[in-house]
Amino acid sequence: MTTPVSIRFAEPELDGIAAATGRVVVFVGAEGKMGPAARRVDKLTRGALKRLAEADAFAAMKPGDSVDLAWPSGVAAESVQVIRLDRRDDVAAARKAGAAIGRALSPLGTLVLADTVARAAEVSFGLAMRAYDFNAHKTAEPKVPGEVVLMVNGPEAVAAEAAPLAALAEGVFFTRDLVNEPANILTTDDFAARLAAMHELGLEVEILEEADLAELGMGALLGVGQGSESPSKVVVMQWNGGGEEPPLALVGKGVVFDTGGISIKPAAGMEQMTMDMGGAGTVAGVMRTLALRGAKANVVGLVGLVENMPDGRAQRPGDVVRSMKGDTIEVINTDAEGRLVLADVIWYAQERFQPSGLIDLATLTGAIIVALGHEHTGVFSNDDGFCNAFLSAAKAEDEGAWRMPMADAHDAKLKSRIADMMNVGGREGGSITAAHFIKRFVKDETPWIHLDIAGTALLKTDSTLAPKGATGWGVLALNRLIRDNYEV
Repeated sequence: MTTPVSIRFAEPELDGIAAATGRVVVFVGAEGKMGPAARRVDKLTRGALKRLAEADAFAAMKPGDSVDLAWPSGVAAESVQVIRLDRRDDVAAARKAGAAIGRALSPLGTLVLADTVARAAEVSFGLAMRAYDFNAHKTAEPKVPGEVVLMVNGPEAVAAEAAPLAALAEGVFFTRDLVNEPANILTTDDFAARLAAMHELGLEVEILEEADLAELGMGALLGVGQGSESPSKVVVMQWNGGGEEPPLALVGKGVVFDTGGISIKPAAGMEQMTMDMGGAGTVAGVMRTLALRGAKANVVGLVGLVENMPDGRAQRPGDVVRSMKGDTIEVINTDAEGRLVLADVIWYAQERFQPSGLIDLATLTGAIIVALGHEHTGVFSNDDGFCNAFLSAAKAEDEGAWRMPMADAHDAKLKSRIADMMNVGGREGGSITAAHFIKRFVKDETPWIHLDIAGTALLKTDSTLAPKGATGWGVLALNRLIRDNYEV
């Protein structure tokens, strides 16, 4: 997998700044305030930082913004990057500042003079997150950043604060790699193997094969994958770091490629359907994070891995399948397949683990993108307290999330003439009727959240903490939810 850049924390050494090659990074606060290291750079460059701080361009910069001084006189560095950041600026600004560094690391090394930065660990996290580069399938030699050194006061304390953030970055990278992988590489077999390898981190990993799923009665999930050469699977990952309390359950949709099946999608843009396993990818990244940081909580992650292909054996519109719960489903549209996968895995999760709460994640509907764009995930829930706890966690991590309404009128649209329900309810409120379909497989006593990440799992443009492509959305928010509400 893609490995986050290594960052070394060290005591400030002002005498070595002039000879540092590559890039040197300094922080300047409001009204041009500088710490000792920045003042040394200003002296070496004959007042370049002071002149910048007095310019209108600096006044217009927001916290975390940066500007480069290329080939400045007085230092060996090829560039001095000046970042506007004040001691009182928040976590988001500190991560944004780190991201500005991470997107422009030098092969000759990067020296970050963070001696007066109050949130240096968060700067290091932003740096690591934005330095992500998925180049597994490029033949050209990748540009490898040189050594990254953060000069900070009290480096041991900052390194200790940064350690769980480093685990979080690795979890996000794992998710991004999975979502970015092409479908001929990330088959259901390969996906399951990557998850099974996490037993080395202390996770208990179990793979349920098609025969196991058939014995359990998972007809809804198996129907989705019956037109593919890749076998359908369910992977169960358990992290038992807490006491005797029941686990929180995370369930992810893992459609490794979605053609739409017989209800085939248009050709334009279909290549993006390699990301239709984004929910499963996020669940995997969260479980990896929990193991790496030794979370004191009980969490189980379950992912349904299938491929939705057109074939002589493929599921047809009009077919009726029976779920593990026992309900029958009339398949109106084979491109509404993710909810069929989730239905069986959600029921299995409740039957086996009796979880204290359940959160499912899925790149489920285009309708949620129409409603919320690419800035917010759609949030649906049957429990206000559970939902509010998640929304607070998402806000704290600056991951956009917006609660959507649910109403009986939407549920009524799922009524079928020949079965217990249809798998779609028409175009109006498409993301809401999809949520109601899933809710039919959630027991009344189970607090539940459904996250429709169709608009946030993968972006066509850069975001603050990620280059264009997979974002890893949800790993930060779910890790925060678990840390703040489930750890003993």
